[in-house]
Amino acid sequence: MRILLIGLGVLSFAFAPAAFAADSDIAIDATGAEVFNNNCRTCHSWKKDDNRLGPSLHGVVGRKAGSVEGFNYSPAMKEANVTWDEGTVDKFIANPESVVPNNSMKPFTGISDIKTRKDIVDFLKSNPD
Repeated sequence: MRILLIGLGVLSFAFAPAAFAADSDIAIDATGAEVFNNNCRTCHSWKKDDNRLGPSLHGVVGRKAGSVEGFNYSPAMKEANVTWDEGTVDKFIANPESVVPNNSMKPFTGISDIKTRKDIVDFLKSNPD
């Protein structure tokens, strides 16, 4: 009986890292959603086909700038020769004018905090529904 209890105890520790990793993933997702909501949600949604003052950002990573059907983009965004990847999204969030001059993101001028931008980019890459 004692050996069985010791074995079960050892076995429970063997699965502990997986449990903590799962909790960590949930925390990252929750942080990304929270950061998105605090910085982007006033104008944007992450839900597909949910355009607001700004276009839906669902699937933005890998998409050409100015390409969401049904959204009325600024001429600058329509003419921008940008395909959104992690780097361009990060640069745009840091300083929209540096990536697409004369865009219509005013009064938003950018987010300087690197971690906040990374959390937003990671969240957008995950394509939450």
